[in-house]
Amino acid sequence: MRLDFTDLRLFLNVAEAASITRGAARANMTLASASERIRHMEEDLGTALLERGRRGVSLTPAGRALLHHAQLMLQQIEQMRGELAKYASGLKGHVRLLANTSALSEFLPEALKGFLVDNPGIDLDVEERPSYDIVRAVAEGFADVGIVADIADRGGLEAFSFATDRLVLVMPKRHPLASRRGLAFRDLLDHDFVGMAGSSALQQHLGQHALQSGRPLKLRVRLNSFDAICRMVENGVGLAVIPETAARRSRRSMAIRVSHLLDPWSLRQLSICVRRLEQLPAQARQLVQHLRRLAPQTATS
Repeated sequence: MRLDFTDLRLFLNVAEAASITRGAARANMTLASASERIRHMEEDLGTALLERGRRGVSLTPAGRALLHHAQLMLQQIEQMRGELAKYASGLKGHVRLLANTSALSEFLPEALKGFLVDNPGIDLDVEERPSYDIVRAVAEGFADVGIVADIADRGGLEAFSFATDRLVLVMPKRHPLASRRGLAFRDLLDHDFVGMAGSSALQQHLGQHALQSGRPLKLRVRLNSFDAICRMVENGVGLAVIPETAARRSRRSMAIRVSHLLDPWSLRQLSICVRRLEQLPAQARQLVQHLRRLAPQTATS
């Protein structure tokens, strides 16, 4: 058997994504290279690991067994790295952190800056996901640490308070609704919206609430930053729902109005979640402790 750790990490990515294409992208490989590695793995083991279908792949019984052992082996490697890091210069630890849109864009950049400077021996793999997906990934061992909104049931995961995240409505300063102090999301669905890219966890969250109200969002344009969204709003393209921290930052330089949403889901608590803190590799525990100590708080009105 010639399996190496690159093979195992690739297999974990493919299993989590249920797709060789998406798994290869997460592993920073070409599709051809990833497919070749998986084919060699199956040849070496003498059995199929994946069932290929039109919509992706699923694990065979052998694949599920390999997934279990791959997770254990890679976790043990990370634990070894964490324990040896203080003795072996140049030995790098690795932590995989998943976060929703608000945490990733508004809270983590500042919170992670000091951690990375103080811990040059630890590399972070940070990825944006919807809160429900993050809970599943952490519970199933595909990620070390997650930051989720309280809309997701965390099940048996350990959770620690991280920040308060309020979603607000942003509109042009002279919009007909600008005089209203609070608005319900469902009453806004006749208006055009400016939003994030379709892969954004926040945009998926808003789209679900719109559908629950019986109408889809009328998105005129999708952008990749809250600053760009606010500039479109300022120029009358549409309304937007974004984190309050981003809205207040943009309001300092743009002619926009920020209004609270009346919907209970617009005020969310963000939490750090892990399977078991004491079982995490040392470097992942360090990250959690750092985030808990420096947990930012959203400004209030």
